[in-house]
Amino acid sequence: MTSTQNEDIFDLAIIGGGAAGVLATIHALRVARTAVRIVLIEPAERLGEGVAYATRYREHLLNVPIRRMSAFDDAPADFLDYMMDVSDDGADRQTLAHQYAERRQYGHYLRDRLERARAASSATLQILRGRMIGLVETGDVFHLDLQDGESLSAQTVLLAVGNASKPLPARGAGALPAGAVIPAWDFDAVKAIPVNASVCIVGSGLSMVDSALSLADNGHRGNIHVLSRHTLLPLSHSKHAVADFDTQQLLAMNLRQRMRFLRAAARDAAVQGLPWQAVMERIRPLGQTLWQSLSVADQRRFLRHVVRLWDVHRHRIAPQVHARIKELQISGQLEQHRGRLDAVMPIGACVRLVLRQHDGRDQPLDVDRIINATGVEMRAQTMRNPLLLELLGSGHAQAGPHGIGLRTDRDGALLNAQGQPQPRLMVIGSLRIGCLWESIAVPELRGQAEAAARQLLSRSLVLSAGTAAAR
Repeated sequence: MTSTQNEDIFDLAIIGGGAAGVLATIHALRVARTAVRIVLIEPAERLGEGVAYATRYREHLLNVPIRRMSAFDDAPADFLDYMMDVSDDGADRQTLAHQYAERRQYGHYLRDRLERARAASSATLQILRGRMIGLVETGDVFHLDLQDGESLSAQTVLLAVGNASKPLPARGAGALPAGAVIPAWDFDAVKAIPVNASVCIVGSGLSMVDSALSLADNGHRGNIHVLSRHTLLPLSHSKHAVADFDTQQLLAMNLRQRMRFLRAAARDAAVQGLPWQAVMERIRPLGQTLWQSLSVADQRRFLRHVVRLWDVHRHRIAPQVHARIKELQISGQLEQHRGRLDAVMPIGACVRLVLRQHDGRDQPLDVDRIINATGVEMRAQTMRNPLLLELLGSGHAQAGPHGIGLRTDRDGALLNAQGQPQPRLMVIGSLRIGCLWESIAVPELRGQAEAAARQLLSRSLVLSAGTAAAR
């Protein structure tokens, strides 16, 4: 029995069953103190994966050590506890804490913690396999439509729809034959590339690393070309260290001053025998504050000129992964190309890419396969998600700062077209990047998930009490 005394209305609907949605569901189950009804809606068969943790392959590792990947702020060693239970390599707890687990294991962990929370909760959880396409508000209730024609109602809604990939940014991409372009997130298709094929990976970020590792793990013998505008590759974690300097002074600086300060801090760290990574560890907790304290103009400058430099220093990879990529470079099998992909076209059994170089000249490159590793689409209007288009079109939502994600208030309530917060309709995860910038790593996700679960269930109980009193 729901707190509204109406079995057709859920107290909380969570849309999206990737890592963000499952984290929110776990926290909602943990904080529920009455028999509230929660529904989790996700089209994929396996929960807790999304893009980040959907890989089945051992070579894909977490980018953060085990000791820092707990789903709970109040139990920071929880993922380590889980790994101690399931690990069979005989590592002691201290050693395991600093290792980088296979990414697929994190999806297993989230599903395990979801089932534990479900078994211990006063709440009831229903899981629906489906894709949300519409949302209409009537009074105190949201009516939700699924693609298969099913519908349901909920008093509060949490959007945790996760990431979408960018299309290949080239003229002629739509005319290429099937199978010529493989999304980097299609891990099975990447693994199926013939070992002698010449491959061009478009993009040089974390998705490129996944693809290159899969090719190498297959014993790939063909050439691997990596194309990007800057040729910056992800950098490695070092032994954990934190530099000592006053971070608050950064908040009064503009973007240019902050860049100079951080470069000087890295030089000072080197004098003290510390790696530059120690500087990034020092400012890690300030990510959202640093973004929000920049002027709008400086945020634009960051997105135009600094973002890729920030990404490779902030989003680092496991040392053993970094070493494997370096081996591919040193051997000459992995070759980098600096330029912009202008056009693609079929040439016999191959695909020709036309690279626009910085001096304006075009360079042709013929390969057997293209892997699209251009990364995450951050503009809600172009995510090809019917629910987001419906929210934007109906005035329930507006694009976030600089067109990135959706605009929310400080707590994550979605702002409508008039700029008014909707406290019963909240957002977590990648859709808040425009407002927060740091919004997709586990420490941010777990905090947002718990806060949103508490607020939405609290509002649902208030509505239910009001309904009961009216009777």
